[in-house]
Amino acid sequence: MKPRSASTAILLFVLAASGGVVAQSTKDIAGTWQAVTNVHTAADGKKTDAFGSNPKGMAIFTADGHFAIINVRPDLPKFISSNRSIGSAEENRAVVQGSLGLFGTYSVVDKTLVLKIEASTYPNWSGSEQRFNLISFGGDELKWTLTASDGGHGEVTWKRYGK
Repeated sequence: MKPRSASTAILLFVLAASGGVVAQSTKDIAGTWQAVTNVHTAADGKKTDAFGSNPKGMAIFTADGHFAIINVRPDLPKFISSNRSIGSAEENRAVVQGSLGLFGTYSVVDKTLVLKIEASTYPNWSGSEQRFNLISFGGDELKWTLTASDGGHGEVTWKRYGK
């Protein structure tokens, strides 16, 4: 085997092996998840349910590394106009503060969920990479923590649909 061919073979082997590790790590997270809690703890210790005490949400993680997540407060006000394009300032504010949707690709690396966000209803996240520390995943529970921009942190818990 020529040196170049050997290098190529080794590179292909390393890439294949690392892909197997990712697949092994993501297989337990793949599936459909239902929101349980999404608690923000501010730097001063004050806790807030980011999407209410009974959040509505779904996270879908595919076996091939794609994801979609949507969270919605169950108490969002209905628009008086019955037309989402002409909501009042208060209605629009409630929806923006009470919902979040995003999608893209994901991986699991060293107990960290890495989301490469293609687009999000929070535009600052579109095109970004977000990292969440996995507390538990697999079985029927998925839980992660994140650092909030205000110096606090969040803890998000999901359960498998149907469990």
